[in-house]
Amino acid sequence: MKPPCTYQLLIDVPRRLRIAVGALGTCEFPAGRYVYTGSARRNLDARIARHLSATKRLHWHIDYLLSTPGVRVAEVIRSRVDECRLNRRTAGTIELAVFGASDCRAGCGSHLKRQA
Repeated sequence: MKPPCTYQLLIDVPRRLRIAVGALGTCEFPAGRYVYTGSARRNLDARIARHLSATKRLHWHIDYLLSTPGVRVAEVIRSRVDECRLNRRTAGTIELAVFGASDCRAGCGSHLKRQA
């Protein structure tokens, strides 16, 4: 059985945010619970630890959201399901097209979904 290489971050955004997100520019995030789906071909634990770290170079779209004061990761879920398949199975609405999915070849639209 292959080890987990996919993860989901359950993220609480306590208030409406308007933040700059790298090449995406200024983005708006309504308050609520979000689910971000990602993967790591190697060293999944290090990738997750990086996301949870308060100090990091802003590289991925998710880094910009997670570095915003008040935003917090409520839970981390590890999975063996393919990243895009897991993302498509996850309920929620896409608030920001392409977020976390700029290299997605499966046409997910976004790897960040708002649940409530």
